[in-house]
Amino acid sequence: MVQQLAVYFTYIIEQLGYWGAGFLMALESMVAPVPSELVMPFVGFLAAEGKFSIEMSIFATSVGSIVGSLLSYYMGYLGGRPIVLKVGRYLLLNREHLEWTEKWFEKHGSWTILASRFIPVVRHLISIPAGLGKMRIVPFCVYTLIGATAWNTFLLVCGYKLRQNWTLVQQYSHELDMVVAICLAIAAVWFVVLHIRRSKVAVAANPD
Repeated sequence: MVQQLAVYFTYIIEQLGYWGAGFLMALESMVAPVPSELVMPFVGFLAAEGKFSIEMSIFATSVGSIVGSLLSYYMGYLGGRPIVLKVGRYLLLNREHLEWTEKWFEKHGSWTILASRFIPVVRHLISIPAGLGKMRIVPFCVYTLIGATAWNTFLLVCGYKLRQNWTLVQQYSHELDMVVAICLAIAAVWFVVLHIRRSKVAVAANPD
């Protein structure tokens, strides 16, 4: 199935160019089952072949990610959970994944919009709880743009560097996801530990 999807996605990009890449990344930023790992490495491959510009590729896919994220955001913001579930079933939305993502957003706050772009499954859904939670639109767009552009660029560069072997990135994309997720988890634990230590020092310095 993954190989078949890759064939469809590469065909769309070859036929529609930057528009096709942007369209697919818009779907990827919604709840549609379009993995960025099947899109961006091929875009990087085309850039390496001189058929695409790296700058335009990053611009088009980043715009696509923003558009898709905003659609999901406003679906949650304006329609609420009932509309999300109603529309999502046509896009193969996994209800359990959505509920887990909602809890993730509620627990960790707005910064998860940025971090979630590097976490499998969550990056497809995080815009919905942001909309449900009425997150302010400007921070949402800024975090989404930074996170999406960083992730898209990373995969594009992998495809660019590997060139003829760009399919290897697709083959090992889930391993890449897990490595990034583990690094983020370690960073989060380090941040919490550092915060606790600073709090203890502050209390010791000001016992009153």
